[in-house]
Amino acid sequence: MRRRVAIGILGTVLDASGRDDRWKKWRPTVALCQQPGLFIDRLELIHDERSRRLAGQVIADIEQVSPATEVRSHIIGMKDPWDFSEVYTGLRDFARAYQFDPEKEDYLVNITTGTHVAQICWFLLTEAHFIPARLLQLSPRKEGSDHPTGSHSIIDLDLSRYDAIATRFAAERDEATSFLKSGIATRNPAFNQMIDQIEKVTIRSRAPVLLTGPTGAGKSQLARRIYELKKAQRQVSGAFIEVNCATLRGDQAMSTLFGHVKGAFTGAQSGRAGLMKSADKGVLFLDEIGELGLDEQAMCLRAIEEKRFLPVGADQDVMSDFQLLAGTNRDLSIGVKEGKFREDLFARLNLWTFQLPALRDRKEDIEPNLDFELRRFGEREGQNVTFNKEARDLYLKFAIAPEAMWRANFRDLSASVTRMATLAPLGRINEETVREEMKRLTVLWRAGDPDDREAVLSEVLGAERQSRIDMFDRAQLATVLEVCRDSSSISAAGRRLFAISRLRKTSGNDADRLRKYLMRFGLSFEDIVGK
Repeated sequence: MRRRVAIGILGTVLDASGRDDRWKKWRPTVALCQQPGLFIDRLELIHDERSRRLAGQVIADIEQVSPATEVRSHIIGMKDPWDFSEVYTGLRDFARAYQFDPEKEDYLVNITTGTHVAQICWFLLTEAHFIPARLLQLSPRKEGSDHPTGSHSIIDLDLSRYDAIATRFAAERDEATSFLKSGIATRNPAFNQMIDQIEKVTIRSRAPVLLTGPTGAGKSQLARRIYELKKAQRQVSGAFIEVNCATLRGDQAMSTLFGHVKGAFTGAQSGRAGLMKSADKGVLFLDEIGELGLDEQAMCLRAIEEKRFLPVGADQDVMSDFQLLAGTNRDLSIGVKEGKFREDLFARLNLWTFQLPALRDRKEDIEPNLDFELRRFGEREGQNVTFNKEARDLYLKFAIAPEAMWRANFRDLSASVTRMATLAPLGRINEETVREEMKRLTVLWRAGDPDDREAVLSEVLGAERQSRIDMFDRAQLATVLEVCRDSSSISAAGRRLFAISRLRKTSGNDADRLRKYLMRFGLSFEDIVGK
């Protein structure tokens, strides 16, 4: 059986009494260890320094009435027990530091003692699963009752009712072991060394920094942390401005980055400052900078070097003193050779270039990032979700296996944790939840894998028929087969495959179009979904 552990605050009023008459008074903390049918194996007793003497008396009395109950004293310094922020922070820090083991111990939080503020905080922390416990309420002896120590009731919260309340008091981010790593205890030596270098550059230099690496490797998050570090060091006072250059095209790119004056072009009914001006005294992060056109690149170079630029349609320069961070998943040196990226801008950016590795190249960091994503989910959703040991081991074994592709890198991991945490029963991710997620990821990674697409074709057509189909037709047919297998009916598959022509109303019966297409290869929808 699991050991029963109670957690409570020493009642400075209810638990206090004179030395001689203390046994005549109902004291809830002592009565807690005298409840019929509720033996307490261990009591975690919280109090402040001023109540040390009272705590000693209560602990001694518990030893008399329940010698087998272990009592642990925890001193938490709270100057004002009615200050919500102070009390919540103190109890939350206690919960974070406590080594809960719900598989071996059953936890009860005693809300009978402490201020009303403390009781509310206990409720919020328990409701959000930061404390994996039920609430315990003690009551004094009622007239005519056979129990001189009073009675108790255990409250098992309906956690679904209070999402809005708990979200408002979600825990703050953990203090960073390294500011730029968001408190993640990463283990990859090369990555840790790179982060240490970035930290030094961030503090000591205002030169542009280029972050390279595959999509989802964490460039945007690292850029924001660089800004927060510089702001904490009082090196910047302005805002962090982020723009994805892949979304900018033509005149829109110029106007978005550099602004425009009223009447600069058709539809410019008012002036616009532009993002470079908005980043004055702050940091501008140009993600996917390799997507910028050559004209925008030229203006960016001048803005970096001279701290001035010319808005669209303007006659006078605008000043803006910002630090530039740039991100790309491309090799800009190849862009330079192909004439798609300015060599002088590349030289300016290439002073400090840092290559962020793909997640599959630093699999030893999956475990600490798994914990980080769980904490982020808790902060975002107001629920503390954990793995049981077997489920965690199963997921990590799958995550670090050679077959784990992590195509979208940390975006894959973040989405995976979000799905498991959302589906976890009672905030506990079990093996069944993990196995379902492993199937999802496997399907996701295989989609778009050329070898896998060829295998699907071979499975449906057979090797001989497949060999008689042109490469052009094989690529198209493979996509059609994937959509069919992922659809509930031929009509649903047709709606997905002909979605654009449907919008233009040039498509007739989608299911009929798909049926005729499959007939060209001697196939039917039933043949595909049945294989």
